[in-house]
Amino acid sequence: MRIDFNRPPFVGKETEYIKEAVEQNRMICGDGPFTKKCSAWMKEHFHSKELLLTTSCTHALEMASYLSDIQPGDEVIMPSYTFVSTADAFVLRGATCVFVDIRPDTMNIDETQIEAAITEKTKAIVPVHYAGVSCAMDEIMAIARKHGLKVIEDAAQGVNAYYKGRALGTIGDFGCYSFHETKNYSMGEGGAILFQDDSYLEPAEILREKGTNRSKFFRGQIDKYSWVNYGSSYLPSDINAAYLWAQLEEAERINEKRLAVWNYYHEELAELEEKGAIRRPFVPEYATHNAHMYYIKVRDLETRTKLIDYLKERGILSVFHYIPLHSAKAGLKFGRFHGEDIYTTKESERLMRLPMYYSLKMEEAQEVVQALKSFTEY
Repeated sequence: MRIDFNRPPFVGKETEYIKEAVEQNRMICGDGPFTKKCSAWMKEHFHSKELLLTTSCTHALEMASYLSDIQPGDEVIMPSYTFVSTADAFVLRGATCVFVDIRPDTMNIDETQIEAAITEKTKAIVPVHYAGVSCAMDEIMAIARKHGLKVIEDAAQGVNAYYKGRALGTIGDFGCYSFHETKNYSMGEGGAILFQDDSYLEPAEILREKGTNRSKFFRGQIDKYSWVNYGSSYLPSDINAAYLWAQLEEAERINEKRLAVWNYYHEELAELEEKGAIRRPFVPEYATHNAHMYYIKVRDLETRTKLIDYLKERGILSVFHYIPLHSAKAGLKFGRFHGEDIYTTKESERLMRLPMYYSLKMEEAQEVVQALKSFTEY
């Protein structure tokens, strides 16, 4: 492809910092100097009381599931239109995923469908902030408080995005970030778990450090560490954190570039929406998005397939997104759909994502727009 769908972000200092981790710091395992820098930066910028880097957003979700005490037989409400990790984290604990429909405007969970899906087995709600656009968090939090439920934000796509001025991931009981190579800020594979109740800090550190109190040992709080509870290895290498630190230093520049591309797409494609050929993304007033992706919706699955092929013939890679989980083999085994699937499947079949990454040139974005305008089979 001449124009890729995604390229990992690279600002220039990544290799310098990785070399520093290896040669100067001589520490490439977890919780090294660069891990601490990244964690401190995000706590300050996103006003999160606690934040721990993890090996992936998947693992951050698994940690949140453990810390929320999800047990076999419990139920967890979430959208079906999401990545498999959203469900896997709770399935691993023996819970049943209860899928509800999405809103067709934002592709987020329909907050008006949540309460009807609650049973005596429900333990948590998992809103997924699709494309870095916030779910209706006031309504979701009110439902959770009324029924005594945990809220675990899947903010994999929501780093540096906001709901009414609050950073996504800092509103619910737990928030989970991704720093995968497809995300706005990357460490190759990586993530973070956020929480505002510091009573979770010690159990989170133990869980993350293979079930040991090693974190307290390194802080000098105990003279030796030992195995104290169940756990796993959720610490990312400091080499990965070094890569991420280079991008956090340039976070605003990365954000501005992505927003410039997003805004260009949005302005230039308005005429196609006015003609009824496509639907552009919708951003509610309460949301400040982070230009994580730019998608369009076409008439139907057949049109989408033709358009993706049309772009590919011109050297432009555009892709569709999730297959709804409730229709997948594992979704049928580990979950159920509550209510009617009015929008989830229909909207997922219409949606396609355009090239969006930090190094995308504006002339390349212009070429994408022109190719879309020249497609005649809307």
